[in-house]
Amino acid sequence: MAKSINFLLLFSLLAFAPLCQCTKKIEGSLYPQFYEGSCPRVDEIVNSIVAKAFAKDPRMAASLLRLHFHDCFVKGCDASILLDSSGTIISEKRSNPNRDSARGFEVIDEIKSAIEKECPDTVSCADILALSARDSTVLTGGPNWEVPLGRRDSLGASIQGSNNNIPAPNNTFETILTKFKLKGLDIVDLVALSGSHTIGDSRCTSFRQRLYNQSGNGKADFTLDQNYAAKLRTQCPRSGGDQNLFVLDFVTPTKFDNNYFKNLLANKGLLSSDEILLTKNKVSADLVKKYAERNDIFFEQFAKSMIKMGNITPLTDSRGEIRKHCRKINK
Repeated sequence: MAKSINFLLLFSLLAFAPLCQCTKKIEGSLYPQFYEGSCPRVDEIVNSIVAKAFAKDPRMAASLLRLHFHDCFVKGCDASILLDSSGTIISEKRSNPNRDSARGFEVIDEIKSAIEKECPDTVSCADILALSARDSTVLTGGPNWEVPLGRRDSLGASIQGSNNNIPAPNNTFETILTKFKLKGLDIVDLVALSGSHTIGDSRCTSFRQRLYNQSGNGKADFTLDQNYAAKLRTQCPRSGGDQNLFVLDFVTPTKFDNNYFKNLLANKGLLSSDEILLTKNKVSADLVKKYAERNDIFFEQFAKSMIKMGNITPLTDSRGEIRKHCRKINK
């Protein structure tokens, strides 16, 4: 890291360093020192711009973390989510999970522009997404980890994959777990990564059915605390208000901590996909209880699961390309 890195981030790096000692190449040829010789200031540049964006808009941390997640679950961690529609490419930004909700693209553009000035044609957009997700977690008080690097960028997108592969708020537990397993992730990763909902917001349209018609019988979800549900109904009506935003963790909405899991135990998880971690599977329920009790265990597993997710079928070596602009493939 460059000497100019601020003291707070340096302290955070030291405090959480034991979470990952990734000093060697790992599966897929990714390793933290990938740009050590070719672009040594990449960490500093990404952190500086992410920190500036976060200071301006605290929601941005969750948005950047979500971008990395939504990228990796479609075609692997290859920055396909960043591509705009052009020629034969239909942008994943138009998919149901991303339309009207995926954001942070301008921040990635700013990071890419700064890095291109520093070391042209060197750092992939996919690696920028991975670093931005890590920095967003640290800036909100969460764990730190060394990000394995060396991904390359895709030459296309998959709106079908985005629609089908990304877990949805109203999916069953079995469906969500299957989507994770298809990407090489297990039930521990599912619960730990769901903990990212300790920051960020969700739209009314993503959980309305829990308030009015959870099972198709016109009744609310009985697993949702009824006082909490009544409060949600005041801003999420039966019709209209689809884009109204609600914090995912009403206790500490901008702090990365384990209150998300404590909320689940109190039947105050916002999304159905949150609460079913407690109500539909004993293994996941036990993990929810463990993470609610031990923030340190949650942090340690979250870091491990983020590294594991970031290694979903990356493009390496001569596959893909290093895009000059993250929104379009090179000509």
